[in-house]
Amino acid sequence: MLTPDQAEDAAENLNAAEITRVQTDLLSLKYPGMTMEDAYAIQSAWVKKKIAGGRKVIGWKIGLTSKAMQYALNIDIPDSGVLFDDMIFEDGAIVAADRFIQPRIEAEIAFIMKAPLKGPNVTVFDVLNATDYITPALEILDTRILRVDPETKKTRTIVDTISDNAANAGIVLGGRAVRPDQIDMRWIGAIVSRNAEVEETGLGAGVLNQPARGVAWLANRLAQYGDGIEAGQVVLAGSFIRPIEARHGDTIVADFGPSGSVSLHFA
Repeated sequence: MLTPDQAEDAAENLNAAEITRVQTDLLSLKYPGMTMEDAYAIQSAWVKKKIAGGRKVIGWKIGLTSKAMQYALNIDIPDSGVLFDDMIFEDGAIVAADRFIQPRIEAEIAFIMKAPLKGPNVTVFDVLNATDYITPALEILDTRILRVDPETKKTRTIVDTISDNAANAGIVLGGRAVRPDQIDMRWIGAIVSRNAEVEETGLGAGVLNQPARGVAWLANRLAQYGDGIEAGQVVLAGSFIRPIEARHGDTIVADFGPSGSVSLHFA
């Protein structure tokens, strides 16, 4: 277990990396015995630092929900991070060239909650009942921790990702909002293009076979810490495509068909 001082030090390094856009070293190398609980402790310390700096929590993101991503990291559960008010971008917005370090894009379904969800024992049906509406979304990922250590060539692990607020950096909501009982989320699909070339496609079923299942998982995980999902919060349920690199000059468009589209341009 990391000490509180070690968690605070790691959070400070992550915060500095985000501000300066100079990545910090792999935590999994610095603390070889680090656990997922340690990683969430670092994330929590960073969240408290952001709140103390004036940021407001607006919701949650769930990551690593697809089998492909879980296999890649040799895990069998999702992870989660916190959404802040300064992460919101308008649909079609231009992202400043100096905003992020190594941005990538994922296509997701966002849940906007009308009632709180507190575990344990939250079910998919509880999630549907507590959801006001769902809408297409893009998540911007960024990496405040190195993806690969230049000396050892060791790559990031799940504990690095969780510590790094689950690589969360931005959110775009767009398309057509619908009530959760008016559509089969498993069949919500997206065609995601970069500069008019299709890069990825996917279906909502790729998120734990039902995107609402990830939201239930989150509510039950948060219950372990006496926390929960609040009314009015946004929850990104998890990506059903692989991350797409967003380079300078790129325009990313996610076409959700009948559910509309959402886009971003990177200066």
